[in-house]
Amino acid sequence: MPDAIRHVLFPGRHHLVTAFQVAYLTDLLAGRVRDAAGAPVTCAPDARVVWALTSATHSGTRRNPVPAHRREAMIEAVTTRAGLPSLVVPVADVPPSPRFAHTVLATAELVLGEPLTPHDTVVACSTPEVAAMYADDGFRVATVEDGAPGDPDRPWVVLERMVAGDDAWRTLAHPDAVAFYERYRLDAQVRLVHTDPTVQDDGDLTATRDYATYTAAFDDASDRKWAQVAPHVRPGRVVDLGCAAGGLLERAARDPRLAESDLYGVDVSRHLVAEAEHRRAQGVFANPNVFFAQRNLLLGPVFPQRSVDTTTTVALTHEISSYGAGRADLELLARRIFEQTRPGGVWINSDVLGPADPERVVDLVLDGDADVAARDLTGMARADAAAHVAALSPAARLVQFAHDFPALSGADVTLEWVERGPDRSVARTSLRTAMEYLYTRDYTDSWLSECHERFCDLTGDDWADLLTDAGFELDPGSGPWRNDWLVENRLRVGAALRDPATGEPVAWPDTHVLTVARRPLAEATR
Repeated sequence: MPDAIRHVLFPGRHHLVTAFQVAYLTDLLAGRVRDAAGAPVTCAPDARVVWALTSATHSGTRRNPVPAHRREAMIEAVTTRAGLPSLVVPVADVPPSPRFAHTVLATAELVLGEPLTPHDTVVACSTPEVAAMYADDGFRVATVEDGAPGDPDRPWVVLERMVAGDDAWRTLAHPDAVAFYERYRLDAQVRLVHTDPTVQDDGDLTATRDYATYTAAFDDASDRKWAQVAPHVRPGRVVDLGCAAGGLLERAARDPRLAESDLYGVDVSRHLVAEAEHRRAQGVFANPNVFFAQRNLLLGPVFPQRSVDTTTTVALTHEISSYGAGRADLELLARRIFEQTRPGGVWINSDVLGPADPERVVDLVLDGDADVAARDLTGMARADAAAHVAALSPAARLVQFAHDFPALSGADVTLEWVERGPDRSVARTSLRTAMEYLYTRDYTDSWLSECHERFCDLTGDDWADLLTDAGFELDPGSGPWRNDWLVENRLRVGAALRDPATGEPVAWPDTHVLTVARRPLAEATR
């Protein structure tokens, strides 16, 4: 006869607790449930449900919209009111693995101080593939929703009802779970995460970015970027949108002028916000009032109206344009920032810029032979794709760019090879396309991610119009500028611009824009 059960292991992400689950677990502890083999499950009087809270280190994504501390608190609230003896075991997020069951069991043993064995534990699980892992280790399985009369909705289906605006979720979820969601407005948070059109299921703009390289490059440039924006920063509430891992705020936190300021970093990327939080825990930021949040400003306000003194966006706006609806999203961003800015407050934006005459036809002269075929890199490992692109000459890399950039970014690329040779090739194209390529070509570590991004959507005049249309006034000195270091050390290496008619050199266009957009003080008296 099977031993009496002391533990009901209930693994899952548990973003919601349903009324069915509570009733089922209550019946399971009372001995009113049979296992998958049809044998009755007899529980000891002191038996408890062990809620294995998987993906506990992962949140802010469609896969895991609710952070672990909220999920754990919800379980405690529901089970306490329901009189369901329970313990919660947070389990770190791990990639799919045939050893998943072992990971959960080992974590539970570490947290509880005792092993869960097939002799004293039944696993409650409705996912056949996961249940099979535990069955292979000798555990009995109680199937919860799987095969239950009426085919009750799993929690993720109830969440999808919530996202779709179906109020049936309120009757399917346990009443105390509904109350908990309402108390912390988790329903609104889940809807935001699920309806964000620019972010993938795992909480990022792109799945092809090398975050170690990306973060290192951003940090390396943070001193220069802070030196550029610092003179324009107004103390108070300072918000860095697109904060990455917090490199710019690390410099801001050392600025004596901002010692009494609150510094906020906001980024859409789960990876980058997690790294910023890790840095804060390590004591990287001199100012204790540094805060980070994973948010998308395009989906709704992040800060109350007229509450922000300074907003900075550095190397961000081209990503918003690239991954969203182009200029329309930048116009929405400008309106959102204007709304959150105090009268007299500023939005400081620095980014790469499109040339003033983007459709001008130029000859792009490149070292190397263009008589090569582009490869399909989409099925290659990121490291292999990076190695392949890095080995290409400037001319051969343009061939690859002309294949990848239109497919990934949606931009039109028209070019004609007017000369091909072993040492030099010449492509006739627009100045916009030439600059898009030259801005992108050195980022081989995340090539496919970079080919998704357009740097030349807006000109300097476009920026001036966009900002004034939103209600801002531009401070003196705002506008396009050319980074001559970038020209000398990156753009012109193995490359030159020529006029097709005369063969004369074409001057390098402005490469960047710096705008200091101020909300008029006069609005304070309206």
